[in-house]
This record gives sequence, structure tokens and C-alpha cells, in this order.
Amino acid sequence: MVELVQASFAPANVLATGLLIFVMLYWVIVIVGLLDMSSLDVEVETDIDGEGIGAVAWLNSALAFFNLGRIPLMFFLSFFALPFWFLSLGVNELLGTHDSWLGYTFLLPIALVCLFVAKLLTWPFVKLFAAMEKEQAPKTTVIGQVCTIMLPANATQIGQAAVQTNGSPLLLNVKTTQGHLVKKGETALVIDYLPENQLYLIEPYESL
Repeated sequence: MVELVQASFAPANVLATGLLIFVMLYWVIVIVGLLDMSSLDVEVETDIDGEGIGAVAWLNSALAFFNLGRIPLMFFLSFFALPFWFLSLGVNELLGTHDSWLGYTFLLPIALVCLFVAKLLTWPFVKLFAAMEKEQAPKTTVIGQVCTIMLPANATQIGQAAVQTNGSPLLLNVKTTQGHLVKKGETALVIDYLPENQLYLIEPYESL
């Protein structure tokens, strides 16, 4: 056990170990309810003009290839971190490069291998998450509803809003129309759904 801890924090393995610890802490925080599973998801801008279009299209294709966008980022990262840590320790143990600069050179090829491992491991969950989204309330029924802001949002920053239902409040990822800012506790009107980004467009709303 002592040897495993020492190997885990050897210079060549500390990055893989740190990533694994981060993922484990994240799931602990999710389990206790302090974070939502999609809290750390990333958004790729799709409304870039000119030379940026090709780069964004390439990035979107790369993310989709590895199932990102179809499953939550941290879910994918969980399936990446464990094999990354295991292979890093195994390769450096086999070659005796725990404390050598040569161990650092193995990080990139090991990471590339683990990307494909994570893609294979997460593939069965793609349909599961797609089915879960279909089971949610239809997107159109939310449009036109008044929501309460839970996390601030503007035209570039994604926030969160709650729409009252007969059961538990429905939480939405939201952005505002250009030039508007909504703060926590304020009300807003849901005016559109953006399927490419899987979020709702809102604008400030004040009841009379």
C-alpha cells in the first residue's frame, strides 16, 4: 500500500493521480447534493463567423466523436481518469521511469489511448442519456413560462432558472437575449429553446 501511494505521487504520475482525486472529490460533492452532475459541462460557441467557423466545426466534431455533448463532461472524465491513472502507473513501473523525465513523455500517448478507452466505455451510456432527455417535459411546454433565476445569466454566461410545475421545480440551463442580465431571485420569461446548445433563451420579466 505504501509503495502504491509513493508511486502515485511520483513526478511522472502526479498528474494522473491529481486528475483521479479531482474526479473522486467531484462525485462526493454531487452525492451530497452540493453540485448537479452537469455543473461543469462546457459549452462550445456555434455562432462564430469568419475564420473561426472551421475551428469550431472541427472542435464540435472531435467532441462528438468522443461522445462529449451526448453525455456529461464529468461522466466522460470519470471513465478517462481511472485508465489514465492505471496506465500511467503501470507503464512507469514497468519501465522504471517514475522519477525520470522520460516518464513525462509517456503522458501524451497514454492520454490519447485513454481517450479511446473512455469513448468505448461511455458508448453504452449515450443511448441512456438520450432516453433520459426524451423522458423530460417537452421543450415547447416551457416556452412562454415565467421562471425564477437561480444562478445569474447574461448573453454569454450560462445560468440556471426554475420553472414551477405540479411537482418539483424544473431546472433549466439558460442564457439571455443580447444586452440583458438577470440576477438570482429575479423573474424572467422563457422565449425559446436552443437545441444545439441544449439551453433556453430568456429575457427579464416583471409582473404588474
